[in-house]
Amino acid sequence: MYPGCPAQLPARASRFRTHLLFALCVSLFLLGGATQTRAQGLYRELKTPDKVSVSIKNRNGRVSVIASDEPEQKVTIGAVSPGATIAETDIKASVSGEHVEIDVRGRKEPDRIDITVRVPPRAKIKVTSDAGAVDVVGNFAFAEVTTDTGTIHADVPLDSVKFNFVWEASRPRFLSDPELPKVKEKAGGWFVINGRVGDKKAKKEARIELEFATQRGVVLFNVDPSRAPSDLRDRALTEAARAIVRSGNSGLMEAIRQVSPKLFGDYARTLPPPQSAPVLASRPPGEFATAVAPQLMRVTANVTDRTGRAVGGLKESDFVVVENGEERRVTEVKPTTEPFNLVLLLDVSGSVEEHIDFIRKAARNFLATASAQDRIAIISFRDDIQVISNFTTDRRALSERLDLIEAGGSTALYDALAYVLVDTLKPLRGERTAVVIMSDGDDNRSFVPFESLIDEVLESGALVYPLYIPSELVPEASRPAPQTTLDPLRTRYLTLTTRAEDEGKRLASVSGGVYYPIKRIEDLQRAYDDVVAQLRNSYTITYASNLAESRGRRVRVRARREDVSVRLSPTVNVAAP
Repeated sequence: MYPGCPAQLPARASRFRTHLLFALCVSLFLLGGATQTRAQGLYRELKTPDKVSVSIKNRNGRVSVIASDEPEQKVTIGAVSPGATIAETDIKASVSGEHVEIDVRGRKEPDRIDITVRVPPRAKIKVTSDAGAVDVVGNFAFAEVTTDTGTIHADVPLDSVKFNFVWEASRPRFLSDPELPKVKEKAGGWFVINGRVGDKKAKKEARIELEFATQRGVVLFNVDPSRAPSDLRDRALTEAARAIVRSGNSGLMEAIRQVSPKLFGDYARTLPPPQSAPVLASRPPGEFATAVAPQLMRVTANVTDRTGRAVGGLKESDFVVVENGEERRVTEVKPTTEPFNLVLLLDVSGSVEEHIDFIRKAARNFLATASAQDRIAIISFRDDIQVISNFTTDRRALSERLDLIEAGGSTALYDALAYVLVDTLKPLRGERTAVVIMSDGDDNRSFVPFESLIDEVLESGALVYPLYIPSELVPEASRPAPQTTLDPLRTRYLTLTTRAEDEGKRLASVSGGVYYPIKRIEDLQRAYDDVVAQLRNSYTITYASNLAESRGRRVRVRARREDVSVRLSPTVNVAAP
């Protein structure tokens, strides 16, 4: 995803507009406003007919072309550079009748020039680039894009589309919302996917033609780039992927279908019809209260400060409970002591293969730190998951089974966490659950993209505690600083470590857990101690209620202290006082 850009846009009538905000925020990022030359940017407006043919050459930068919704007689060019100032002479633009030529001066990193071009609807465009990402978004009559290694992302109406996608020097890597025909291998090592989507007999003004050619790039066809998985190769379904398909979870299933449509279909057809709606059980906000006595209800609350750390020592006067819009009297507040169901999720991929003894020792240290009453399951992952142990309180058995871990291979972190959410924790809905991840955070093999995983973490109710441990425990000062890259999607396949920290923080934030970046060996035990403290530092809050029916109950809890947030969790059934 481009820096600062939201991943979604509210639904509109046309399917392709669901991702338009992606290109629009790129446009705003590049334009910097409708002004003239700026410190490192430039804006130019060209008067044109309302039907135009635009040719764009930008060998060393990114290109985003957006077709306007409304007819207009102009083409606009917005340009920025992450490095040197852009001069007027860096961008040559000319208009000759219906033809527009835009030629961007080639500059090396970090002084490259990225451009956004807005064109009238039904324009014909031709874009030539080398390694830069190219976005083509809107209602075009014709779009031709040529790159070397750059990602080509198209988001267009699907009423009537003729497409021809060519890879000239590698096997295809692509992701498509509409199902595409089989890949054809041509003489000379070329690979082609071509065909039609929509109405073949549509009127001329509704037809779109796409001609994409790349040496070794990625093609995304009506797919949000932020939801593209780490590995786009069509491949056999792993056990984690098959479990996700069996779960009936529609969002995760769709992610797998897009990567391997044939193998997904073959496996899905072997399964019986789902017995329930194919989604994770969604809890309406506030439905977390459990009756413990006549007119007494109980909720479980986690209270954290601005850094995400648990807040202890709170009493009745520190909480306000609002039920269906009315404040209720808090009768009792106690620290929660009920045990957790903990999943220890261990990365044993090739990046940590030489440190497998360290991983085992670290896992055993965590077993010794967790409460003896907590039920723990251990699952390791590399290309696929390996269930080391199901839930048990037997620490000796858990420790012995750690010797079964097999290391090596790629890293399918997102698939492993998705598997835990929809399979391991599914029978425990309504109980207190948490996932502790020990990994370097670099996913390069999952079917499930990160954004789809986030949706499921939100719905699951499980706390997630990522402990991200670089293979060599790299000091923070030596890590590369985040930067705006020439092709953000391709960069994910080449230098994955730059995104791991942000993703770990998001997993923790949306679930109510805490992210722990492990910089030194001694940080690990401190993280274990803190995780256990976080799990124990929640509260059971009992309050008086005069509602006869529990159905439709909505409960909100807030703390009277500043800079403190309260998150409700499923309440474990307990004996009435």
